[in-house]
Amino acid sequence: MSLISKLLTTTVVATLSLNASTTDSEVKDYIMNHMVNNSRIKVTSVDMIGKKELDRPKGWEAFFVNIHADVKKTPTVTDKITVPETVFAKDGFAVPTLIDMKTGKDLKSQIKPKLDPKLYDDKHLFAGDKNAPHKILVFSDPQCPFCKEIVPKIYKAVKENPKTFALYYYHMPLLRIHPVSDAISRVMLIEQKKGHFDRVIDMYSLEFNPREVNATKILGKINKKYDLNITEKDIDAKEIADELKYDENMGTKSMVAGTPTIYLDGQWDKSRKAYMKYIKDK
Repeated sequence: MSLISKLLTTTVVATLSLNASTTDSEVKDYIMNHMVNNSRIKVTSVDMIGKKELDRPKGWEAFFVNIHADVKKTPTVTDKITVPETVFAKDGFAVPTLIDMKTGKDLKSQIKPKLDPKLYDDKHLFAGDKNAPHKILVFSDPQCPFCKEIVPKIYKAVKENPKTFALYYYHMPLLRIHPVSDAISRVMLIEQKKGHFDRVIDMYSLEFNPREVNATKILGKINKKYDLNITEKDIDAKEIADELKYDENMGTKSMVAGTPTIYLDGQWDKSRKAYMKYIKDK
């Protein structure tokens, strides 16, 4: 998440008076007119992604939204941003977070909306049978240390159990942390379009300075390792840029805040290993 996004998400007020029965439109109105208290930020629209009634504490609902805003960086420069946010509401009040006093856990980090089924499309199918009983969907960054450990294992498990799983993959490079992932993700997309999924996953083994942005150096190392001839023109192609942007947008709409974010059968898998219970020979 960018510093601008953090600025937006940390300028929320603590409570809001609403009608006794909170509606989607009332939550949107609150966000549009009261949630952000910063003269540099203007909320332009709010998309309601979904909502969930909490089992505990009783009576509370979580509203999942995408907030679109204009952020004035300088008197003449304005950025347009979209930030996923969760608002909790009950009995005419809304709060930006709920903390379990016994565990200290922030409930915002414990829940996500159910995944939109349209994300299971053929373009993002990496392995397995799309008619398999269990669907795994991954949002990932090839230079994320946790992704490097987890995603290749999931891919291997799906390839070994193609009638059990279908694996769908979305690129989510975290450029604020490791900008090198931009160029790598674009190369991965090029190879993905050729059906070279093993090679795409093998790119998790690439070792780079996470701050590297010199495309010539990045492509030189990748081309040498895989005997490719991918150019800067190739990775800058509009088709590749559009597909990467689409994946990132789907991540935002799915309330993805970090990687790897993994869904099993439409539900967020916080453990990132729930799929293993369906593998007979563990």
